[in-house]
Amino acid sequence: MNRHTKLRTMAMLVGVVGSSACASVFADGFKDPLPDTLSFAGVTIYGTVDVGYAYQSEGVPLNSKYVGGLEYQAFTTTRNFSGSVSTLAESGMEQSKIGLLVDRAFADDFKIVARLETGFNPLSASLTDACAALADNSSLPQGKQTANADSSRCGQPFNSQAFGGVSSKTYGTLTIGRHNSLQLDALSQYDPQVLSYAFSFLGYSGFDGGAGSTQAARWDNSAKYVYANGPYHVAVMYSSGGADIGILDRAYAAEVGGSVAGLSLDAVYERANGAVNLRSSFDNNKVYPLPTPGLAAYISDDTSWNLMGKYTIPLGTPADKVTMFAGYSHIQKSHSSDSTGAAEGDYPLSIGININNSAEYNLEWVGAKLELASGLKLTGAYYHVTQNSWTIGVGPTGNNGIGCAGAGLLCAGDFNEASFSADYVFNKHYDVYAGVNYSQVTDGLANGFVGTTKDGNTGSENQTTVMVGFRVKF
Repeated sequence: MNRHTKLRTMAMLVGVVGSSACASVFADGFKDPLPDTLSFAGVTIYGTVDVGYAYQSEGVPLNSKYVGGLEYQAFTTTRNFSGSVSTLAESGMEQSKIGLLVDRAFADDFKIVARLETGFNPLSASLTDACAALADNSSLPQGKQTANADSSRCGQPFNSQAFGGVSSKTYGTLTIGRHNSLQLDALSQYDPQVLSYAFSFLGYSGFDGGAGSTQAARWDNSAKYVYANGPYHVAVMYSSGGADIGILDRAYAAEVGGSVAGLSLDAVYERANGAVNLRSSFDNNKVYPLPTPGLAAYISDDTSWNLMGKYTIPLGTPADKVTMFAGYSHIQKSHSSDSTGAAEGDYPLSIGININNSAEYNLEWVGAKLELASGLKLTGAYYHVTQNSWTIGVGPTGNNGIGCAGAGLLCAGDFNEASFSADYVFNKHYDVYAGVNYSQVTDGLANGFVGTTKDGNTGSENQTTVMVGFRVKF
């Protein structure tokens, strides 16, 4: 089956499901036309198709390989804006995906658990591969590129999660394989926009979920243990790293949290040694030769401390409620002794710089979500990031101390984002949404955008995204 045939088939499937849902809405009073789950003998197939249309005041053309297809926010590696964009879009509210979940009892209080999941682009029927998007744009000048930036989704057969293990209500759950980081999983519970690509910094950028390095948002070669006792839970995770994944050395994480009377709190600590940071595709044409199809990168040891919470208030009935969210992350990126390796998807690296004085980031977010029995959800959110001025050396072990004056991207700067979305849920398997997102980078974080100063001390860039879409879930 060729690529065009795949696209036509996907469009037909979406059209059939969408038409069925619409027919159900008008003929059966919002009766759900799909079964609750596609399950048999403890094995469940699930998935999401998220498609729509987007307008951006500043942006770049759609890329069929990139996460979400578009550059949804103005942040450090997103320096490619070349004018307004109006286009079909995908995965605005949620990553389109397909997965397999196993949850089957085999003895008293014990069951086998497993998950295989991958993200794809429903407009092209191709697996998400952000590394390929970077490589494809490496020979193109600024203003001529399509969407691209770093991600832990780099064309792997299961670019989301792939793990298996055993679970017990008494003893907890132990799984081994490829997992979301503890921080990424926690963010999915405490981000008011639920990691939306189009409306959430925490969703579009894996920076926070990866403790400062997007490639570390998902841990290969890892073991995860979770224990829950009533409303409280603890979790620990370990990765041995690897020469061809997003974390080259060992990584550790721990989480503790709980819920009482509508209030939920979680604290997460993460340490990833040898985290891979893919640089902007603009850097692939600089002075350092690249292996084919190699990518420009640097390696860092990342540490993050995180505290997040939410509070839910019922509004008359259990179905009507408002939830308030808040979170804080402190991230430090420092020199790493690891200087060779490959990125997720086994892309070879050219490591052209080394961190000298550490980079530090503080992230804060707040938001609120109103949910009504009618199926309407209204969400507003604000995200803020600050960066200090930090220094680098040339090459994988250099100690030159090049800082703000020599490389403007290293200057202190700020990122601000505000978003609002409306989501109408017809039933368990079908919803429509619309929203707007405004983001702005200033000073060091704006360096490299067209029209900003080269020294990185002043300047700003902003972007407004408006998107409408719908999701079909099964």
